[in-house]
Amino acid sequence: MIISFDIGGSAIKGGIARSETDIVPLGRHPTPKDDFAAFVGALRGIIAETGEQPSRIALSIAGVVDPDTQRLTCANIPCIHDRTLAADLEAELGLPVLIANDADCFAMAEAGLGAGRGHRIVFGAILGTGVGGGLVADGRLVNEAGGFAGEWGHGPIIASAAGNPPVAIPAYTCGCGQKGCVDTVGGARGLERLHKTLHDLDLSSEEIIGAWRHGEEKATRTIDVYVDLVASPLALTVNITGATIVPVGGGLSNVEPLLAELDHAVRARILRKFDRPLVVSSECSIEPGLIGAALLGLKAEAAAS
Repeated sequence: MIISFDIGGSAIKGGIARSETDIVPLGRHPTPKDDFAAFVGALRGIIAETGEQPSRIALSIAGVVDPDTQRLTCANIPCIHDRTLAADLEAELGLPVLIANDADCFAMAEAGLGAGRGHRIVFGAILGTGVGGGLVADGRLVNEAGGFAGEWGHGPIIASAAGNPPVAIPAYTCGCGQKGCVDTVGGARGLERLHKTLHDLDLSSEEIIGAWRHGEEKATRTIDVYVDLVASPLALTVNITGATIVPVGGGLSNVEPLLAELDHAVRARILRKFDRPLVVSSECSIEPGLIGAALLGLKAEAAAS
């Protein structure tokens, strides 16, 4: 038995995994952001609640492990930022610890138990508050040792003009320090930013999408520009990776007409032609961070035994 954790800025969610088909979620606990001892205590408490001793733990975190130094970058939880977190937790808990990025865990979950089942190469895309991604090939996470593979949301690659007819798009400053990243336009905040740029209107992403679905002219223009901007880098990602399915998670993935528009635009821009949907909604019903971390932990346990 292993325990997987999905660790976010506000809550820690746990789960018990005995096999790929036996993953049971546990409860939620507040995330101690500024006190490492309290953070360890929260994990220890969840482990104790199970009444069993796991063989290892696996964590899904909104951060990236440097594959060279094993240090974690996790800005939204200061007490674990810049730590060699796996080694630190192993010392505290006396258990083997595996850590993976949350988008990577999403991709792993969808490849193993979701929309990517049966596909050799799965690219999991996140369209949430921002943009993220993860890559799984032949059942293995490319980022097993940490790193940035799958981060299609970053890099100065968005078009300087988009839509029909084309309109100029600023190179917005990204939180990563660069300008013109897909992350600045592809998530919910990016959609709102585009609407403000195009129409000088401050609306939430939900309001923009609602107006678009009712045929409102300005919202329709914003979605047209959004799809044009996001489809090209996603199509490039598909060409480079050879992915044959792109499950999408995050809040915008729940807008099926938007995914259909994006799927149509991506399939029109890639070299390989598909007569079926390529960009699809995720399917995992349990929290994908828990599932992905559990699958990674189970694989590590099998390899160690």
